[in-house]
Amino acid sequence: MNPARQARVASALKRYSVAAYVTGVWLLLLCVEMVFDHLILDNPPDWFMYIGMAHGFFFMVYLIMTLDLGTKARWKPIKWLTTCLAGTIPFLSFVVEARRRHEVQKTFNFS
Repeated sequence: MNPARQARVASALKRYSVAAYVTGVWLLLLCVEMVFDHLILDNPPDWFMYIGMAHGFFFMVYLIMTLDLGTKARWKPIKWLTTCLAGTIPFLSFVVEARRRHEVQKTFNFS
């Protein structure tokens, strides 16, 4: 395998992993915020709206990092799609990130 390609994939994998974790954390915070906003608090604080905005921003970064890794690792479109959708379901981004990391490490012989 081409060492330059391996280096590009390794770099993209690191960026994807960070983006997946950050997106997952913000999605969990958004879920907690929604429970408080709609079920517990009658008048939620104004700063609650920033949680959704932050998750939206980090989700866009996650999509870009997923497409970057998918392009460099030459994934099929269905793998791109399922990986992108994992950022919309609580806890799934962590599970899919671990699975994709393992697949890429095995495919490209990373330690």
